[in-house]
Amino acid sequence: MTPLPGLTELTVDPPHQPEETRAPGLAALTLEPVHCRPELLDACADLINEQWPRSRASRLHSLGQSSDNFPLCLMLLSPHPTPGHPPIVVGHARLSRVLDRPQSLLVETVVVARALRGRGFGRRLMEGLEAFARARGFRRLHLTTHDQLHFYAHLGYQLGEPVQGLVFTSRRLPAALLSAFSRAPCPRPPCTAPSLAVHAAPKASKGPSLPPPPPLPEPLATSPPPPPGLSPQSLLETGYHDLRGDPIFWMEKDI
Repeated sequence: MTPLPGLTELTVDPPHQPEETRAPGLAALTLEPVHCRPELLDACADLINEQWPRSRASRLHSLGQSSDNFPLCLMLLSPHPTPGHPPIVVGHARLSRVLDRPQSLLVETVVVARALRGRGFGRRLMEGLEAFARARGFRRLHLTTHDQLHFYAHLGYQLGEPVQGLVFTSRRLPAALLSAFSRAPCPRPPCTAPSLAVHAAPKASKGPSLPPPPPLPEPLATSPPPPPGLSPQSLLETGYHDLRGDPIFWMEKDI
């Protein structure tokens, strides 16, 4: 099954690797925003397209929208073994603001290079972006996954509720829009409901009297609210689905 781009997916089961494949040391890894290293845009696009094939132009355009105002794309970088060469992009994740939750971020498009999966790079990427978000004042991360629940649960994520990520195409608008989204709605004057009382008709001087109006319908019975504490998803099944109808799990973590 190929997940939709934008959903948080991380394949952690490593394929069989030859013995000569050398993984860079975890201590040497760095985490940098894509827009701070434009020379690595092509390599980052190739890494993501390896997992989720997409038009190269479209992928580069999406990465080019990364900014400090969010959405923001992060790359996990490893030093190149050959001196003088640019670092190697070994991982990627995207962070977006969340509607009505000013202290939350939505984590999307998490991917690690195929040859390096199962060696701790996924954990390093997640820990790095958590520290990145926490240093900027955010306190909660949200994500979705199809089949990596136990990986994220091991990192401290719990089942949560769906949230709406905010995506902007202009870098001049996010601050104003975000302040509007996070502001409480202005109170509105109460609506005046139409009166249902039956007023007596004025007496007619001539003609037969009108028949009485029909009785008002009985109010519809409302179903009782669901018992508190019940979640629409568990680690075995979920009530949420993506645009293709495939089940997805929403998870979150306080950082």
